[in-house]
Amino acid sequence: MKKILLVDDNEQDRVLYKRYLKALPGEERLELHEATSGEEARALFRQVQPDCVLLDHNLHDTDGLALLEELQSLAPANALCAIMITGSGSEALAVRALNSGALDYLMKAHFDRELLNKTVRHAIEKNEWRQYQANYHQQLQAANQQLARTNADLDNFVYAASHDLRQPVNNLRGLFEEIRHAATFPDPADTQLLTFMDKALHVLSTTIDDLATVVQVHRQPLAQAPEPVALAGLAADVLTTLHPQILATKATITLDFSALPEVPYVRSNLRTMLLNLVANALKYCHPDRAPQVTIRSRDAGQPVLEVQDNGLGIDLTRHEQELFQLFRRFHPQAAEGTGVGLFLVNRLVQAQGGHIEVESQEGQGTLFRLYLGTDK
Repeated sequence: MKKILLVDDNEQDRVLYKRYLKALPGEERLELHEATSGEEARALFRQVQPDCVLLDHNLHDTDGLALLEELQSLAPANALCAIMITGSGSEALAVRALNSGALDYLMKAHFDRELLNKTVRHAIEKNEWRQYQANYHQQLQAANQQLARTNADLDNFVYAASHDLRQPVNNLRGLFEEIRHAATFPDPADTQLLTFMDKALHVLSTTIDDLATVVQVHRQPLAQAPEPVALAGLAADVLTTLHPQILATKATITLDFSALPEVPYVRSNLRTMLLNLVANALKYCHPDRAPQVTIRSRDAGQPVLEVQDNGLGIDLTRHEQELFQLFRRFHPQAAEGTGVGLFLVNRLVQAQGGHIEVESQEGQGTLFRLYLGTDK
């Protein structure tokens, strides 16, 4: 049962309001409490904790606006449900009441039973919804803070683990080189074991480096200032880094930045994104044809960078939801890798307020379309 506090020093008005608020068959009953002054209203408010206050502006010991402010100080923040009753022609006063925290207002002699009931019940519902939203926001904020702490702890663990593992892996690499130079094998076929060990150490070392890179990128301050990045120069830098892979695969690289030669972005992040996508295009090329990789830009209301290849492709009907998961690999038999590259690219794009669209057909190739949001 909802509790209503009637604050009015006019007995006839209180009698009228009580009659209007008396529940009809099928309506929820209201528990009514009466106060004839500001002092009595404050005492009853503390005692009853009403769901709604019906507050007359003209009281003999105070005015409604002053009392409204006092009642707000007695209630939790944004939790007071109050309806101000003003005299006829007091629209300016009604506006002041609404600006002071009243949820609604009524003018004396201008409302009947139906309007009063609707106004009171609607104000209660509005206040309850406001409380629900505030509580939900607090819970969501607490959950987000807890998630942020958990992610920070996880990042710290991964970074520390990757850092601490580097030295033992380097020691293993040194020991392995000593064994490779000093060991002899009666059966020449046994030397293949050294190849397996070499590959395993390489994968382990690469995984550790990639994990450290992911954490370092996450730790980068979001306030890094974008700068004008000439895409032709950036692409040339990336292709120089990948020159051995381009020669080994006999790849053809096509660049087209005529539509958008320059973009505002954090250059190091954009380089990492482009390097990973082009490296994947070369690594997962189709065995029956030389790689053809196209890198182009365009303006779609925001800068867009596209990387398209004719490689192995991805079955998006099966793998679309896991495309950017950490350590997820879709062609492990085709080439070595750690499954970090696409995760890192997606994380960098999202950190700048952008997103990635992917089109792919298995056996035909893939198109990555990077929307380079710049709202961060």
